[in-house]
Amino acid sequence: MPRVYNWQIGREMEYPFEAARPKRQAAAVFDINKCIACQTCTMACKTTWTSGRGQEYMFWNNVETKPWGSYPLAWDVRILEMLGPQTWQGGRYTGKTIFEAAPLGEKAIGYLPEDLDYAYPNRGEDEISDASIGQRFYLRLPHDAWFFYLPRICNHCTYPACLGSCPRTAIYKRPEDGIVLVDQERCRGYRECVKNCPYKKVFYNHVTRVAEKCVLCYPAVERGIQPRCMRNCIGKIRTFGFVNTPDKADPENPVDFLVHVRKVALPLLPQLGLEPNVYYIPPVHVGNLDFLRMLFGPGVDDAIATYRRAMAGEDPELVGVLMLAVSTDRIVHRFRVRDGYAYGYGEDGSELVRVPLKEPVTVRQFYDSLVGAYRYNVT
Repeated sequence: MPRVYNWQIGREMEYPFEAARPKRQAAAVFDINKCIACQTCTMACKTTWTSGRGQEYMFWNNVETKPWGSYPLAWDVRILEMLGPQTWQGGRYTGKTIFEAAPLGEKAIGYLPEDLDYAYPNRGEDEISDASIGQRFYLRLPHDAWFFYLPRICNHCTYPACLGSCPRTAIYKRPEDGIVLVDQERCRGYRECVKNCPYKKVFYNHVTRVAEKCVLCYPAVERGIQPRCMRNCIGKIRTFGFVNTPDKADPENPVDFLVHVRKVALPLLPQLGLEPNVYYIPPVHVGNLDFLRMLFGPGVDDAIATYRRAMAGEDPELVGVLMLAVSTDRIVHRFRVRDGYAYGYGEDGSELVRVPLKEPVTVRQFYDSLVGAYRYNVT
């Protein structure tokens, strides 16, 4: 296999094709600390893209509850067990990726989920204090009973396993924005992409008999508008834009700032080797950091410390970037924080939005002499 450089694992690795990074890479950051699992993103995507025949079970966007939840069932546990030991030395991953661990004749390790694996999204996931649990793996005192919500979409990876394993080369990565799509005229439904995507974000339509997946709302992105799941987020956890490699990071780019400058946003399961382009700000309330390091890599400790400092008022720039999330339906390419406001700018430099770092509060008098009325119930 050719060798490519994956900056998320700090080394070169094997991949079925030569490296061909797009002109710019669409990416997103999800702040897990603000996700309330309202599933608005899930339903926004469902009603837009997967309401047809053969798509009943498809959730291109889903929100699952960790540590117990997953969709499809046990997707993360199964792929990590297949991968074997995963070790890091600082920021360098010293274990094998799914491409390097592949058996002879295979492009990557993977498995095909059973039909029933898709049948129970979010069922019983929040029941973390269930007395029937004998061995409580990731629960301990203090704050023994914890969980957090993990929203997931296709990661539009730099080195997608779906693309690398397709016998028909029916999956391609757009050079203009890095969005990964399926050419359904070429697809023959072999399901190698379903098998080898470790995140299980490629689906098989049993009616049309071709693969389908998240398209990152590319018709909207082409017009400078954020994808539907992003702009419908009630918790305002999502920052969408374009990410650069670390050597070309732009500190005024919101995604680059979160990923490369403050390093508060981390990839999901970077040890798999796909260089995913959806990043997560890890939850600060989880007592077991080993679990978070397994999910997001060795940068978890510093990311949590950086986020806590911002919430304590020590980093207004970071607060400003987070406040801009879902503050407009347009893609924010640049930001600035000054005079108590966060400003978001479009690709042409025009101001798209400004958000105060602190919402103004007005305390009204108990009795309003101008109208001769009490503002509260006095009966």
